[in-house]
Formats: sequence, C-alpha cells, structure tokens
Amino acid sequence: MNVFLGVLAYIVLAPIVGGLLQGMDRKISARMQRRVGPPLLQPFYDVIKLLKKQVITVSTSQTFFLLTYLALMILTGAMFYTGMDILMCFFVMSTSATFLYFASVVTSSPYATIGANRELIQMMTYEPAVLLACVGFYLAEGTFNVGEIVQTRFSNIIFLPGFFIAFVFILTIKMRKSPFDLSASHHMHQELVKGLTTEMGAQNLAIFQIAEWYETAFLIGVVGLYIVNANPVSIVAAVVVVLLVYFLEILIDNTSARMKWEKMLNITWLVTLFTAGVNLLVLMLVR
Repeated sequence: MNVFLGVLAYIVLAPIVGGLLQGMDRKISARMQRRVGPPLLQPFYDVIKLLKKQVITVSTSQTFFLLTYLALMILTGAMFYTGMDILMCFFVMSTSATFLYFASVVTSSPYATIGANRELIQMMTYEPAVLLACVGFYLAEGTFNVGEIVQTRFSNIIFLPGFFIAFVFILTIKMRKSPFDLSASHHMHQELVKGLTTEMGAQNLAIFQIAEWYETAFLIGVVGLYIVNANPVSIVAAVVVVLLVYFLEILIDNTSARMKWEKMLNITWLVTLFTAGVNLLVLMLVR
C-alpha cells in the first residue's frame, strides 16, 4: 500500500515540481539578461496550449516512441522514490533515452537526425559518471537500495564528494544546458536549435516536455540522495542543496558558449575520472 501511494504521489507531484523548476529557470535566466521574463507558471500554460492544438505528425510511430519514453521516465522516478535499486533506475532511464532517439530519427528529418545522433554522443559522455555514482553508493553503504541508503547515520556526500561533483557536472548535459546543449539547444544563436525536437509538434511536444519534467524530478532526487540520512533535518538540507545545484546549472547555462562534442566528451570524462576515480580509489583503500 505504501509503495502504491509513493508511486501515485510521484506521478502527480513530479511534473508539478519539474514545471515549477523550469518556470524558475526561465525567470532567473531573464533576470540575468535584464529582462522581466515570463510568469512562473508559463511552462504549464505552454503544455496546456500544445495539448489543445491540432495533432499533425510527420510519422505516426513517433507518438508511440514518445509515450514509451514518458512511461519509462515515470517508471524510473517511481522506482527511485519508492526506495528501489538505484542501478536499475539508471538502467531504465538509459532505455528511455533510446526511445527518445527513435522518436527523432523516425521522422527522417535531417535536423532531427543530427540532434538524435548528438543525443547518443551525450549518452556516451555521461554514462560513466552515472555508473560510477551507483558504484560509489554501493561501496559507501554496501547496497544499491535507495531505501537503505537514506537510512544511514551520515550523509553520503561525506564519503562521496568526488562522485557528487562528477554527477553535478553531468547534470549540465542531462538538463540540456549550455555549454553541453548539443542535441536540443534552446539558444537562438546556435547553429542547430531544438534539433532533437524539430519534428515534434502539438501533443507530441507536450509529451516530450512532461517527460523532461519527470526526468528533472528524478535527477534532483539523486542529488538529494547524497545529503539525506536518517535524521529528518537532512531533508531540509537536501532541498537547499538541490536548489543551489539547480541555480548553478542556470548560471552555467547563461554564462557559457556551446562546446563541440569532442571537447564535451574529453572534459566530461576527464572530470569524471579525476573526481569520481580518485574518490573510488580512496573508498576501496579505506573499506
């Protein structure tokens, strides 16, 4: 019964949290650029408007792939927030990204295909940090189970600072922020804008956006996992850390020019190997 209520709460609350964070992102970004910016609830208005539009699809199978992408993202977060295996959560998330790739290439659009291929490169770039995050939690606590990890006496960031830095670094890629917004840039000065979503319109674009909200809710949960422990006060600390990390991502997005994929790959793997790799060696020696 508790698991069912947890899943239901995630299904209802996750898109609300993700949408509010996106609204906050737009508002803060506008202030950084000396603009007023849209209302905080503008992302919800946009999705509602898209859902009301006439459905015109380039490929009928695109809707199936996008719905599968959304369903797998919901499953990822539901498993995480009900305390299940974090390694399995990341595996399902990676599978969902594959269906997003299919949703783009199925249209045969050259712009969408370029964006989809770049998405695959980005997956190859951040996956080592994702896997190392799971390894770090296992070495620190002896389990992949989220429900057991949050019951520890001390916050895991004490033992896993390098893994935390690596994961926060790849969030820039996962959240499609500059300088790593290669597959679906939202900046007008880029040579390819919204490549991944070029052929997504009306309800399909709304499905994609809602899935992104679920993914954001899951990713900030993983950030919070480094902070939360058996002490209830740690939940407040985790919320503060999550908001600071999200603000950092917004700041990076508004102050960085896009890199080429080669530099993104080299820098990300270098940071991952240095921070998480050194932390891994220390844990193996201590444990």
